[in-house]
Amino acid sequence: MQGGGARPARAIVVVLDSVGAGALPDAADYGDEGSNTLSNTSYAVGGLRMPHLGAMGLGNITPILGVPPQAKPTASWGRDHERSAGKDTTTGHWEMMGLVLERPFPTYPDGFPEDVLDEFVRRTGVPGVLGNRAASGTVIIQELGDEHVATGKPIVYTSADSVFQVAAHENTFGLERLYEVCETAREMLVGDHCVGRVIARPFVGPDESGVYVRTHRRRDYAVKPFEPTVLDLLQAAGIPVFGVGKIGDIFAWQGVTSSPHVTDNMDAFDHLLEEVERPEQGFVFSNLVDFDMLWGHRNDAESYARGLEAVDARIPELLDVMAEGDLLIITADHGCDPTTPSTDHSREYAPLLAKMKGVDAGVDLGTRWTFGDVGETVLDFYGLSGTCGRGTSFLAEVRDAG
Repeated sequence: MQGGGARPARAIVVVLDSVGAGALPDAADYGDEGSNTLSNTSYAVGGLRMPHLGAMGLGNITPILGVPPQAKPTASWGRDHERSAGKDTTTGHWEMMGLVLERPFPTYPDGFPEDVLDEFVRRTGVPGVLGNRAASGTVIIQELGDEHVATGKPIVYTSADSVFQVAAHENTFGLERLYEVCETAREMLVGDHCVGRVIARPFVGPDESGVYVRTHRRRDYAVKPFEPTVLDLLQAAGIPVFGVGKIGDIFAWQGVTSSPHVTDNMDAFDHLLEEVERPEQGFVFSNLVDFDMLWGHRNDAESYARGLEAVDARIPELLDVMAEGDLLIITADHGCDPTTPSTDHSREYAPLLAKMKGVDAGVDLGTRWTFGDVGETVLDFYGLSGTCGRGTSFLAEVRDAG
């Protein structure tokens, strides 16, 4: 499609990481009955101020205190049902781009088997490991940071998600060495122990108060997609994929042209604007991770709410840099309700907002049966409808809403 500006019109997908919109029908099977990240957060803080996403129809998707439903939203709205088994970042993003998982990645609530850790020690040459349990990353580095610095043993831990996390001190252990041992772990964790992500968790300290602090130099090592995704199909058609944030990591850089590292949501939004303004054709795929990484897992509803409002305040900037005919899709990959006792991801619908610049009206897109409708819509936008076949495009509904 061609826009009215100096460049061709482009599709833009912004993933609000973990901003779920209500429990899925099978949420109880995951221990997540009653979760609703958006709604519960709004009531926990006495209401949200989100006038821009509200005008687009966010309050039409699920009840949000302070964000009422609109009689005439300026964008199309709906929600996405996750078909895949699981509730993690990799699963959600992969399904969004057309790859459905019939069985979830393995999890280790009681820690990793000894044979896995023995192999990790043998391959990496580290003097052993500390931890080996499900834990909060910020808590476990306080508990084991001193011992780690003294012994050189990395801290290995997991969560309810399918992750093998390795925390180490940037200076005493070394940042590059941390990356190297995580790369080795990624190569090692295959077959029955094929976790969704190996995550390098660097930290520094202790500071004057004796506290160790994680740094922004985290790195994710996702398993490679085992089938072509929408990103591969776009690349094969000569359409670059410009990621923002951890998109490159999530897809193990398969089908991703570039994906600059970001430090937080606002830095990611700055990069998002830059990518949207690129003069050449290309699909822009952005992840805003702070909702999940900083606030959801820590049950910090107040900061979660302020983060939502901060992103909402920047939506006019995004709409302003978009060219006529650009398609913007805003969604999520799972939930992480900060108001529940659990600190883990929650099995939820993903909110769905879709707006084509130049079309100032919207329609109810309903409940989509798969996150893959997002990827199929992107393909349809670039004239590649049906090449994936794992979702149903809603492009025509959004385009013709006016």
